[in-house]
Amino acid sequence: MSRKRSRSRSTLTTAVHRTTTHPAAGRRSTSAGLRLLAGVVAAGTVCAGLSAVPASAAATEPVVSRGVTIPAFYTPPTELPAANGALIRTEALPLGLSIPGLDGRPMPGTATRLMYRSTDSAGLPVAVTGAYIEPTAAWKGSGPRPLVAVASGTMGQGDQCAPSFALQHPLTLNGDTVSVGYEALAVYRLLATGAAVVVTDYVGLGATDRLHTYVNRLDQAHALLDAARAARAVPGASVTAASRTGLYGYSQGGGASAAAAELQPSYAPDVRLAGTYAGAPPADLTSVMKGIDGSALAGALAWSISGFAQADPDLRAVVDANISATGKAALKDASTMCVGDALFGYGFTKSGKWTTSGRSIGEIIAADPRAKAALDKQRIGTLKPAGPVRLATGVQDDIVPHAQARQLALDWCGKGADVTYDAIKLPNLGDKILTNHLVPLITDQGDAISWLTDRLSGKPATSNCWTMPIQL
Repeated sequence: MSRKRSRSRSTLTTAVHRTTTHPAAGRRSTSAGLRLLAGVVAAGTVCAGLSAVPASAAATEPVVSRGVTIPAFYTPPTELPAANGALIRTEALPLGLSIPGLDGRPMPGTATRLMYRSTDSAGLPVAVTGAYIEPTAAWKGSGPRPLVAVASGTMGQGDQCAPSFALQHPLTLNGDTVSVGYEALAVYRLLATGAAVVVTDYVGLGATDRLHTYVNRLDQAHALLDAARAARAVPGASVTAASRTGLYGYSQGGGASAAAAELQPSYAPDVRLAGTYAGAPPADLTSVMKGIDGSALAGALAWSISGFAQADPDLRAVVDANISATGKAALKDASTMCVGDALFGYGFTKSGKWTTSGRSIGEIIAADPRAKAALDKQRIGTLKPAGPVRLATGVQDDIVPHAQARQLALDWCGKGADVTYDAIKLPNLGDKILTNHLVPLITDQGDAISWLTDRLSGKPATSNCWTMPIQL
């Protein structure tokens, strides 16, 4: 474990040691995951090896998270650049799913691993990792090649779950952890349009100096916008400051892209924002906490509580006072998990099992003015987003509840934003088992990419805010 990481978490009761042996329950749950995922096939050719990392990274003791050694590249240096979006370091990133094209160039493109500077929710500089992919496909739309900044859906809180790591390792399955790089489908479809893609790992996911601040509005928005800035400086990148930029995200990523669209005018006016896709955005965390508590994705509640306890002193005090020893052990264990681990380790757990009073975490937060105020600061929809936004939400979504996502569209429409709202109508596919949340990710993906490609080509969008009274 890195010394920096130990220092950064020493004040938290939920402090995490990535190199510790994990509880037997976690190993048993992962074994179940191995059996379930035995039929998954991850194929593809792996490109050339990694380049050497700077001495500042290589000199640090490696971090091991659930049996996965995190490359030294992901350890931030002591000193960071002054400007947001400034590159700290880059190296070649072998894509785990890649084939040689007829012209000898790899398909769908050439990838570069990134570390760049951003600003966290406390206003302090932070190193963030990610990946840039220069597409092999030509851009056939108007203007120079555009850029899409992709905010990944929920991957987990362990560093081995980082989206950039998943691009290299589409399936990580070692007996201690289960991670599937499901966002590759959207990334590769975007690359096929001829747009370049940059993917952020968010604050603390991948980068080994702190815990991932899951669904933190400011951290995620800043990391996404600064990824777009960093992409322009990648050696060999064809995108420039003149390139139109789109934001793309679903679920956690939908919240990140939505927050980034709101903050772009004040935080990153130099990013030429052409359009934003926000799918199933968790805009109201109070409502979302109720949705995930006791669901298949209950582990995500642990990630959000641990992340906010790290970033917000008020919530840290509430956690210290109300989370039991059993709960703190669960938060610590979950903080090294990916989605697959959490599904099998904490699926359908009710948060009352983690508290001293037996009340749910949502109830505790609602009763504590400090905690409630901290979550209210995370609300998306208080600002008008820049440029056109397409917001899609499944009407049966009970994990990231449909009603709060629809309310975000209403809030934006009320501020005069250019909103294309799409309520995805599907039958109820099973309560609290993720299907109502995940199926729209796939069924809406083609429409989302087509809509965003039109914005990147300079085609105007048409708001349908007037239909909100008759849309679900």
